[in-house]
Amino acid sequence: MNAMQHARISAKRWGGEPEDYYEIHAFIDSTKSLCSDARHRILHTLWGVNVAVIPVFGHSLQNSAGKSVDVKDLCERDHLLVDYQQRFIPTLNDFVSAIDIRLLPPDFERHVEQLHQHYSQDPAISQLLLSPLALTGKLHSLLLTHNSWFIGDILPRLGHPLRLQNVACSPADFFNAMRFELWMDNGMAIPASAQALQQRRQGA
Repeated sequence: MNAMQHARISAKRWGGEPEDYYEIHAFIDSTKSLCSDARHRILHTLWGVNVAVIPVFGHSLQNSAGKSVDVKDLCERDHLLVDYQQRFIPTLNDFVSAIDIRLLPPDFERHVEQLHQHYSQDPAISQLLLSPLALTGKLHSLLLTHNSWFIGDILPRLGHPLRLQNVACSPADFFNAMRFELWMDNGMAIPASAQALQQRRQGA
């Protein structure tokens, strides 16, 4: 499903025109330029919504009909749940757990540490860049924020000036090491984070 199709869903639910919502849905799907299959959906998580979408677009928007729409609800109901067939919203850890660390660059820890030093004096940026580690406990999760895409695209959208610098790691470093798991394919299976909920539903 493309961004305009999601925008039409939003317009039907919240009123206004699809164009009122297109930029948000296009932003969520912008990671398609990093990975051409469903592994790209790292922003299809509440981590992505909270650290990227809401800081860029705000907590609410006013559509062309004059109605205020909650951005988090819009993302969850009209994009994330839709792409996973209303079955679940994956966690960041679901994606990170699919990364085979044996396939990562052997010195990625050093590159992450060196890059982070450029931002360690800014508590807000440092906390943002370290947020994957806080959520997953996995050091290699920091590749999701310490790479050329996040530094060169996401941080400037959040109001942090772009620094012209070499960035050793690119998104390809973690996407190439990420297994394609069936749950990523439009909710064809259930990720680990939603297993308990699925079992409860089946037992009801």
